[in-house]
Amino acid sequence: MVNTNDKNGKATRMAQVIAGARKNFPNGSQVITLDGSSTTIDAVLNEFQAFITNRAAIVAAQTAVRNKVAAERAGMTASNALFTAFVVFIRQTLGGSSVALADFAIPVRKVPVAQTSEQKAVAAAKRKATRAARGTTGPKARKAIKGNITAALVVTPGASNATGPA
Repeated sequence: MVNTNDKNGKATRMAQVIAGARKNFPNGSQVITLDGSSTTIDAVLNEFQAFITNRAAIVAAQTAVRNKVAAERAGMTASNALFTAFVVFIRQTLGGSSVALADFAIPVRKVPVAQTSEQKAVAAAKRKATRAARGTTGPKARKAIKGNITAALVVTPGASNATGPA
């Protein structure tokens, strides 16, 4: 039996119902009453067929999307490498600080500013304070740390968890 809990299973089941209805109700224009309203067998089967057709279109579209995404992922590495190489070419051709880079939406690279000796001293002090606060050490200092652990097992007599005879 087909799993009718999902939409594809429901479409398969509807197709089977259509086949059975065509076989057992050859007069499709026969009027029937469903849920208090009159309709024909052909009208009901046309509704079922519309669902089946829509479901098939959805499945095809989902498959096409999956294939497109897989193709995009497969070509992404090559596209990224090509894009990076082309941006490098543009920078080399037009110059790193050219106004023409704006036409390509390529930002001008910032020139690193050399730190003053005062800024370097402040940064070194901050690094030292951070390491002290976090207690981080270098690899040589970590090797020098030896631990001496003395542990004693303390057993206290207590009440037993077992229950006596009742």
